Amino acid sequence: MISRRQFIKRLLATAFAVTGVGALLKQALKGPESNVEVADASEEQIIPQASAQPVSVDSTNNQLLLSFFLLSDVHISNNGTTTIIDKLHSALKDITRFESPVDTIVFGGDITDVGRDQDYKLFRKVLDNYKLPPLYANMGNHDYYDIWISSKGDWSAETVPNGKTDAMSRERFMKFFGYKDKPYKDVWMNDVHLIMLSQETYVQENPEVGEGAWYSDEQLAWLENCMKSHEDGKPAFIFIHQPLPAPEMDGKPPQLLRAKEFRAILAPYKNVFVLSGHTHRNFATENHYNTQNSFHWFNNASVGKTRSTDNPNCAQGMYVQIFNNEVVVRGREFSDRTWIESAIYTVPMVHAKQA
Repeated sequence: MISRRQFIKRLLATAFAVTGVGALLKQALKGPESNVEVADASEEQIIPQASAQPVSVDSTNNQLLLSFFLLSDVHISNNGTTTIIDKLHSALKDITRFESPVDTIVFGGDITDVGRDQDYKLFRKVLDNYKLPPLYANMGNHDYYDIWISSKGDWSAETVPNGKTDAMSRERFMKFFGYKDKPYKDVWMNDVHLIMLSQETYVQENPEVGEGAWYSDEQLAWLENCMKSHEDGKPAFIFIHQPLPAPEMDGKPPQLLRAKEFRAILAPYKNVFVLSGHTHRNFATENHYNTQNSFHWFNNASVGKTRSTDNPNCAQGMYVQIFNNEVVVRGREFSDRTWIESAIYTVPMVHAKQA
């Protein structure tokens, strides 16, 4: 019978062969002197294609309830390079000089590239340069990656988990954002419900989840209880990191794994918006609005690693305005402080008499 460590190694060796990133993953992280960026072990990006175009509705007598930025996939890392740090600065400078209200910022997973103490310290150092609204977050797969790093600061799959645990990564995240017992949280702001779900485990505890998002029975029951407050149609925004699979399917890594249960919990309710990240899709070249579900699903771009062939400084995020009659979602390019015209969506609210 093979040991747990051997099982993890075999599982990940298979993943490396499939994704073709094994060679890159074996490169060393030499600390502050290194120029190496850690690749995602799930480079295959899976998201159903959106089927809808931006919708236009009558905005007469609209009252703004809440507005926020979703910043996904920052991937900050203390590895000696400044590119991603500069991109985060460009996003926060834009937000703090913004012409419209920003009531809160949500960081949508993969806040760090590796999830080390030193990465969170660097993240804090950047944040401290700005006067920011309340901050919330959920965890992504990269926020668990400290298990791959040896005591010498190198990437070391052969010695995984390198004396680390998934629990250490969760505790580090929760301490940073002030979460008490769980890596997931909800908050009400101006009659709008923000619900941050988090990947609860990674390959040190459950090798079979790979890069997928595993939500426990407890977290799904918590989500179900949260949604009971929405029988009156008040808007709910559910933040996840990994994307969903096609309808009527459970996910496989790197997707949300228990997708059937997740969808079933949300199905009875109107005015539900699911916001994900992980894929690093570009607002300028790809459609980010998926209407194949009972809810509205928007996939965000990345602050640190949005895919771009012509702009090395590309750093994107999502600005959401919730009115009493509609929700407006806009893609923002932080490097030049512009709206991305192909990524402006207006979704009408469904009121009780329309349901």
